[in-house]
Amino acid sequence: MNFQEQETIAAIRTMVRDFAAQEMAPHVLEWDEAQHFPRDLFRRMGELGLMGMLVPEAYGGSGLGYHEYAAAIEELAATCGAIGLSMAAHNSLCTNHILTFGNESQKERYLPALASGEHVGAWGLTEAGTGSDAMRMRCTAVKEGDEWVLSGTKNWITHGISAEVVVVLARTGELLDSHGITAFVVERGTPGFRGGKKENKLGMRASETAELIFEDCRIPDAQRLGDVGEGFIQAMKILDGGRISIAALSLGIAQGAFNAARNYAKEREQFGQPIAHFQGIGFKLADMAVGLETSRLLIAKACDCKERGGDVTRFGAMAKYHASEECVRIATEAIQIFGGYGYTKDFPVEKFFRDSKLCTIGEGTSEIQKLVISRGLVARGTE
Repeated sequence: MNFQEQETIAAIRTMVRDFAAQEMAPHVLEWDEAQHFPRDLFRRMGELGLMGMLVPEAYGGSGLGYHEYAAAIEELAATCGAIGLSMAAHNSLCTNHILTFGNESQKERYLPALASGEHVGAWGLTEAGTGSDAMRMRCTAVKEGDEWVLSGTKNWITHGISAEVVVVLARTGELLDSHGITAFVVERGTPGFRGGKKENKLGMRASETAELIFEDCRIPDAQRLGDVGEGFIQAMKILDGGRISIAALSLGIAQGAFNAARNYAKEREQFGQPIAHFQGIGFKLADMAVGLETSRLLIAKACDCKERGGDVTRFGAMAKYHASEECVRIATEAIQIFGGYGYTKDFPVEKFFRDSKLCTIGEGTSEIQKLVISRGLVARGTE
């Protein structure tokens, strides 16, 4: 096993780190305070190839793999978790769903604009009453001739207002039927489709989160993704990869919080010496560093499963569960190391702290990840 990072990944890290320092860092607090979604930033990210990292070059993408993708998200999130979250939702969910389950015509129509950043994508699964219980969704799609009529709402959707392209999951069969849900692509501007309420959030405030509203929204059957009734199964496969991206997002936020806390501990003096020299602080930094490395190793394992074949459901869930919980712990410890200063907006750790919590909730809560892991262990028996 080779733990040395490949040159391609190292180059991506450097590129993204430089981009974040120049294009993001000066504006992070401003965007956070105003809950401003910096749409133009994602066009510039598209020019760097970050908006279509998993998309083959034939469709205008970068043609890279999950190791490179996870590294890019991590570096973005180390400066701003909200930008990392938006990049992850665009790539892992919307774009990857079309790439994985779309036909050739759909890929040619949607992927180039998504990969370039000309279009931003959204993915609609969650509803107000059906978070983890997706098979009880109320948003429906009814077939009328060669069209489908969508009715209902989706909640907690990243880019719900601004996205030009949305992949939406709607019920086409009976409640609780895993083959009763179908996926569709809906374009912004389609009559009967609009964004709704924008959420006022604790963290990730520069990443737009809003409702999707469908009122007698008619789309042609050509915008159906895959077979009728396969939407739920598709969504579960998409979430396997999506959990890797949230694990990488968690790692980046945690790394940013750790970097800030370590630097502060080396500079802040009490009792005639830097506070990093005291065991009470040094041991915190040591525990934080261990959490970062264990998260990084689990993410690498999940990426390897995704690319070379393996139990990506189990290891994706493990990586997401561990990295997100460690992210919250590390961000909390960073606040503690800063003391009273950490509780102010004059230093970056309070934002890392606020952003961290979403990682234990989005794309499956920590409790759902443990459920996925435990069921997998039982199904595998003694293997």
